[in-house]
Amino acid sequence: MRWPELRERCRVEEDEAVLALDKPAGISVTGERHDTDLVRLAAEHGETLYPVHRIDKVTSGLVLLAKDLTAHGQLTRQFNKRTAAKTYLAVTATTGLPDRGIVDLPLSVGRKNRVRIAAPREAITRIGDTWTVDERDLLAGKNYPSRTEFTTALRTDTHTLLVVRPLTGRRHQIRVHLAWIGHPLAGDPLFDKSAAYPRTHLHSWRLRLDAPWRTPAELALEAPPGPDFWTVGDGAIAADPSAVLAAIAA
Repeated sequence: MRWPELRERCRVEEDEAVLALDKPAGISVTGERHDTDLVRLAAEHGETLYPVHRIDKVTSGLVLLAKDLTAHGQLTRQFNKRTAAKTYLAVTATTGLPDRGIVDLPLSVGRKNRVRIAAPREAITRIGDTWTVDERDLLAGKNYPSRTEFTTALRTDTHTLLVVRPLTGRRHQIRVHLAWIGHPLAGDPLFDKSAAYPRTHLHSWRLRLDAPWRTPAELALEAPPGPDFWTVGDGAIAADPSAVLAAIAA
């Protein structure tokens, strides 16, 4: 898709400082390793955009881009300080998760630049509804404290819909955390090799940040997932997605 059409179709919010898009799954935000990405597409049409944050190529949903470096600095600092509120929707290809849970597992980078938990899988323990690892079991080398909170929104016989809040923003954090506790995302190419899912079922749903140039001084963004997110395998995880989202938001 050409940039003008993609920009128009996916635009969620825009002002003089930022552009928020509902990114389709399958296109990158930025990065030299990819054939194309949002930033490059925009540049090819004479528009310079600065990514405030990134979501994976396989992830759909909200992504925020700054139009100038002043706004970019104001917004990226909030991500760095962990004051930006991020909420994702995720579907696992499993059942058995609790109503609420916390995954408090540090991440590291392994062979071939693969993100992994910074400890052997067998060292992960579940205490109540929190998954953690003893510091004595951490692997040698650099590791990055990482924490993900989730709430179960819907259960079927084969899948679970989660509302996920990553309190840290590590690369692949949600995907790795859920996979290493035994609940990989449906369709995740890193951890789910089945051909039953045409996409990864992870969606950046809500984003809230301070925006000093606006009145009121806040960006409160929301992008409901499209039909492809709700179609899981041969069926739908929810007959009425709008009702599910309304119940979550209540």
